[in-house]
Amino acid sequence: MSPVLLLILLPITSGVLISLFRGKTSGSLARTISLILHFAMVAIAVSSFVQLGKAPVNSDGVAFSFTRDWVPSLGIQFYFGFDSVNAPLVLMSTIVCFAAVCCSEKIKDREATYYSLLSFMSAGVVGAFCSFDIFSFYFFHELALVPTFILIGGWGAGPQRKYATYKITLYLTGGALVALLGIVLLYINSNAETFNMFSILAAVAESPLSESTQNMIFPLLLFGFGVLVSLWPFHTWAPLGYGHAPTGVAMIHAGALKKFGLYGLLRVAIPALPLGSQNWVAVMTLLCTGNLILIGFAAMRQKQLHMLIGFSSVAHMGFVFMGLAAYNIIGITGALLIMVAHGFLAALSFGLAGSLRDFHPDLEMTKMGGLLKQAPFLGFGLAVAFLAGCGVPGFANFAGEVLIFFGSWTELPKPYVILAIWSGLIIGGVYMLRAIRKVLHGSVNEKWKNLEDVKGMQKVAFSLLILALVIFGVAPGSITTPAQAPLTKLVDQVDSQREKNIVFHQKSDPSNQNQTLVTSLDQ
Repeated sequence: MSPVLLLILLPITSGVLISLFRGKTSGSLARTISLILHFAMVAIAVSSFVQLGKAPVNSDGVAFSFTRDWVPSLGIQFYFGFDSVNAPLVLMSTIVCFAAVCCSEKIKDREATYYSLLSFMSAGVVGAFCSFDIFSFYFFHELALVPTFILIGGWGAGPQRKYATYKITLYLTGGALVALLGIVLLYINSNAETFNMFSILAAVAESPLSESTQNMIFPLLLFGFGVLVSLWPFHTWAPLGYGHAPTGVAMIHAGALKKFGLYGLLRVAIPALPLGSQNWVAVMTLLCTGNLILIGFAAMRQKQLHMLIGFSSVAHMGFVFMGLAAYNIIGITGALLIMVAHGFLAALSFGLAGSLRDFHPDLEMTKMGGLLKQAPFLGFGLAVAFLAGCGVPGFANFAGEVLIFFGSWTELPKPYVILAIWSGLIIGGVYMLRAIRKVLHGSVNEKWKNLEDVKGMQKVAFSLLILALVIFGVAPGSITTPAQAPLTKLVDQVDSQREKNIVFHQKSDPSNQNQTLVTSLDQ
């Protein structure tokens, strides 16, 4: 059996098993089943990632592929596999999902139902990133999204839990519907008669869509996916939703599921609609600057730890959008690396904040202090998360940000790039270092006296996330080097169509033709 298929079937099996025996299954047994099967997912993902370079590939360059027709009349199929673009995201997702299960031990109410829904959420995340059929890609995202709403409403915490549930449901459902409309229009206008990602890209490369059609479809995908990624100004659902979500749910959504929209723009929207994306580059640049600057300032004003982490997570999405707006090989390679790095960072940050919630339900940072003395490992983990969020060298975030800055410098207006660099160095540094001072240093708060340091599976989860941040920070080439070939192919397709469009407009411009004639006569 294909290891990619196993990655999807294992969490589904976990969810079904726990659901079938829900009345008879104790909470500890449900947790054990979920832990074992999610750990198996991590083992399979690591093994597949290591073997990817040596594994045989099909004509699309996909390894470990699995295909089955789903709705043949519409060209919809299950097409799963690994290439060097989605494999790092799948690896990150499995680690984040395993860590989320490890950090859910405080759930004591309706445990079997909780772990069953969390398993289906994991299946949706992994299935989306493994899919090379755009409809299946969307379907698995929705499979993960529905349990998210239920889990926040049923197991969330905080005074605005219901409001947060309604808000995140409305925003993400609306964004998903807009993205679906864009996907359907792309399918119809491409004349590929299939939702196969590679077939659609090949069809539009051979017979490009008109510029007016691209200008109609691309904003649907940009804003549809953008809402799902918390692109400014459609971001307000994210800090509120994560702040009231159960720890494990916040880890999976902020860490893994949130990358769905970015991945869709990277692999589908921009390569299939290069002229449309080019005409919207100015808007993309402006909006991503809003994420970096305005959301960064909002993060500086936060007094609660979980809200600070939520706004910081939203701000970091601006870096990825900047790399996508540049869409050269350096920029999108950096975008891919940050997508992976941010997944580990967001999961680590929300997991650690969740560990403190029992002792500080409101997570008010001004009431904290001395955490490093009372709980050294917990404090160390938060220090790592804060420093990685600042873009300190040695962590994967730094490598991705540097690539994006270099890639954007030649493609985007330099004032915007300078603002992005300033926001990353100054604004991010201010709110992260301020959090380190308030939470980790100073005298030990009285509420910390009964605080125990993390241990057991929680400690395993946090150690795994920290290790991943360091490994991909020290050796980012393990992601960026294998990804060069498929990413270069995407960039070449975009550049080719844009250059053809420039030549066409030059030939059709009478003033340009007259200038050419005058030049030839002078010669």
